[in-house]
This record gives sequence, structure tokens and C-alpha cells, in this order.
Amino acid sequence: MVAGHLREQNGYYQMVLNWKGKDGKRKSKSISTRLTVEGNKAKAEQMLLDTRQHFNPRNELENADMLFADFIDKWIHDRASAIPPALYAGYAYSLSANIQPYFLTNRIKLTELTPNELERFYCYEQEENGAGIKQLKLYHAIFTSALEYAIELKWLKENPAIKVNPCTYETILFTDFLFDWLDVVQSKIAVTTYASYVSNVEKSIIPFFDPKQLTLKQLEHRPKYIQEYYQYLLSEGLAPATVIRRHANIHSCLQYAFRLGLIKSNPADRIEKPSKDRFHTNIYNQHELQQLFLMAKDDPLELPILAAAFYGLRRSEVIGLKWSAIDFERKTICINHTVVQTTLNGHTKIIQKDGTKTASSYRTLPLVPPFEKLLCKVKETQIQNQQSFGRDYCKEYLDYVCVDPMGHLLKPNFVTQHFALLLERNSLKKIRFHDLRHSCASLLYACGIGLKDIQEWLGHSDIGTTSNIYTHLDSNSKRISANAMQASLPFL
Repeated sequence: MVAGHLREQNGYYQMVLNWKGKDGKRKSKSISTRLTVEGNKAKAEQMLLDTRQHFNPRNELENADMLFADFIDKWIHDRASAIPPALYAGYAYSLSANIQPYFLTNRIKLTELTPNELERFYCYEQEENGAGIKQLKLYHAIFTSALEYAIELKWLKENPAIKVNPCTYETILFTDFLFDWLDVVQSKIAVTTYASYVSNVEKSIIPFFDPKQLTLKQLEHRPKYIQEYYQYLLSEGLAPATVIRRHANIHSCLQYAFRLGLIKSNPADRIEKPSKDRFHTNIYNQHELQQLFLMAKDDPLELPILAAAFYGLRRSEVIGLKWSAIDFERKTICINHTVVQTTLNGHTKIIQKDGTKTASSYRTLPLVPPFEKLLCKVKETQIQNQQSFGRDYCKEYLDYVCVDPMGHLLKPNFVTQHFALLLERNSLKKIRFHDLRHSCASLLYACGIGLKDIQEWLGHSDIGTTSNIYTHLDSNSKRISANAMQASLPFL
């Protein structure tokens, strides 16, 4: 029986119990009797005696250091009478032969036990001891029952075993695991990136692999299926760069399975991914840009087109341009906000973010007179529209430059679609809106601007990107080099 005494606190009796823990240190626990001091001393003393007689220190979480191997031993001894004899024999043998040795070796505490730890145990038993599905299910029954007991003792709040399928390693399909992986990465990546992952999985990866019903283990031993998938995509006309993005998704998913111990190696490491093609793009030369500017005058995209072609802004940066980012006194434009559009679960979402694609994309550019003049014109038009439409004018986007007559923010897809119509309507060469950015870089390079300066103007984080994408667009420097060599070697 543990020691104990009464104490008065705020006019009520409190029972204070004392005992020595497993670590040799004194422990104590205070329990309210809910009895007032006045006239209840005898009742409080009797309650203290009853509590001391029935109090079991083992049912207290004396410390958080109890190993799971020790707890499961306590469980089988405490619940021995409730377990049928035939079942008890199987439980006891499994504990002594497999469960306790594993968890003692890994020194896993009860309070640190997670579904992942249980999954690792099941994988270990199958790989090292050849445990079959029947044996794995027996282990799972032990864990589930033991951890329910821990919840009864209030040592745990939830049972990690109920979140685990003991036969996952054998039966989980690659296509099912893809969704588990998506759930894990969702909180770690941007919404737009997550949406592209979901699109890749649902529209491309799942349709190819689902009919094959491959488990993770089968895919580990037969990586040729991944190779066949890439060959199929290429045969369908997809660009190697697109296939490489699918590969990145598959590799990341299987790497997650590897970290969980569900597979011994990542099969995506053992295939040949396609080589990325050299970048080719359609651009406008100086004359073509002048024609475009002429045709775009007074068009809803007049300012976005000029911003993309002159400043080399991305579509997200153009739409994200704010009046507060333009300093008319210092003649500067700060690129510090973006607007993107994505589709997730069938719903289109506009995402506004105080930030750019990369840290290097955050940049300040000079405000040149033609662009300043156009901005002033746009600002004046917006003020007139606010006065004309009154309460019907949208007040949510007052700080944005690119809005429609009613004050609504221009949508990224509208920019892409309307730009294509503008080119078609005026019989101009077909290019993408993003190709205006490439045209800007090409003209800078043709004018003798160095790669480092072009990198900073466009906001590239890596000068290699600038070099790989843009330097091949202009052959003038090559002609200059050829002429220089010819002059040096007159005998040619």
C-alpha cells in the first residue's frame, strides 16, 4: 500500500499519495476528495485509506521512458486471464521469439511508437524471418490489443496499430500508394506544384499502371514497367522534358516507400530516363514586336504585352504587378508579387502570393518613359471606370494594375487565350505569351548585353538557365567569331 496524507487546499481536502518509482525516485500524486474541510474529516480519512489500498503505481505513467517491449510484457501478464489459453500460447511465443527482441534492440518507447514503426517491424519479419500473412496478422492482433490497454491506462491517446495494414508490403498497389504519397507531400509544396502532381498522377500515371495492378514489391523487382511507361509517353508525342517531370513524381513516391521500409530499393533509380531536348522556342524579332505593339494598342492586353516583351516578365509577374510596387518618383518597378491559376479537384483557383518564382526573381527594374506613359493612361482609365460603375466596381483589386473595366483581376488563362486570338485576328506569327519573355532576352543578347546582366534582368536564379535557353537564339556573335578567325588565318 502506498503512503499518503491529507492536506487542505482552498477549503477542500486533497489526498497526496507517495511512492517510489522504478527509477528509484519518489513520486507523488494529488487527488481532490471534493469534500469541504468543515465537518468532513472522517470521510476524507476513509477515502484516503481506500485510495491508498486500491492505488496501483504501475497504472501511472511514471515516466515516458518505458520501452514498448516492457509495456507489452506488462500487458500480457495483466490480461492473461482474459486471453483464451490456446491464443495465449501463440501470443507468448511471438512476444518472446520475435516482438520483444526486435523492439528491445531498437529501444523504441511506448509513447514514441508510430504506425511507421509497426510497418517497419512487419517488413523486417517478412524479409528476415519469412513471416507469412497469417503470422503478420497474429502480430497485428497482439499490437492492437496491447495498445488498446495502453489507452485504457491513459498512457496513450490513440492506437497507432489501427492505422496500419500488416500485409501492406505484400498487397499494397503502386497506384494506391501514389495517393498516400500525395497526402504526405501536400503540406510541403506550393498549391500550384501539388495541383500539377495530382494532375500527373490522375491523368497519366494511374491510367497506365492501374490495369497492371502492380504491387510495390512487384514494381521493385520489375522496374521495366516504369521504363515501358516512359517509352509509351514518348511514343505518344510527349516532350522528353514532360516525361522527366513524370519521372520525378514516380521517383519521389517510390523513395517515400523506400524510407518507410516497404521496398528495399527505389526501382526508379534503375531505369534510363529520357535525355532533355535542347530548348527551342519561337520568338519575335524587333520588327515583329513593333507590329505586335501596334496591333495591341488599346487592347486589354496592351500593358501585359509590353511588360512581357520589354521587361521580360513572366505571366504571373505581369498579372501580379501592383501600383504600390511602382515608384513614379524614383522611376522604378519592383517585381515582388505573383498571380497564378491552377485547377485542383475540378475547381479552378487563383493564387495571389507576395513572392516570386525564385528569390532571384525578386528584382527592381527601371521605369522607362514609354511604359510610364502607358501606366499613367491605365491608371486614369481605372479611376474613370470606378466613377462610372460606382458601387458595382470591384474594390478587391484596387492595388492591381491589370484589371478589367469592372475592376476584376485579369485571369492568367484569359491572358493566354486572348493573346492567341489577337495574333490570329491580325495575321501575326503564332507564339506563346511566354515567348515574349524569350524575345526580350534574345534582343538583349543581340544588342551585346552580357549573360550576367540578362540573368538579372529576367530574374533567373542560375546563369546556366540563361545560357542554355537564350544564347543560341542569335547567330550574330557566331558570325563575328567566324570573321575574326578568317582574318587571323588569311591562308584559308
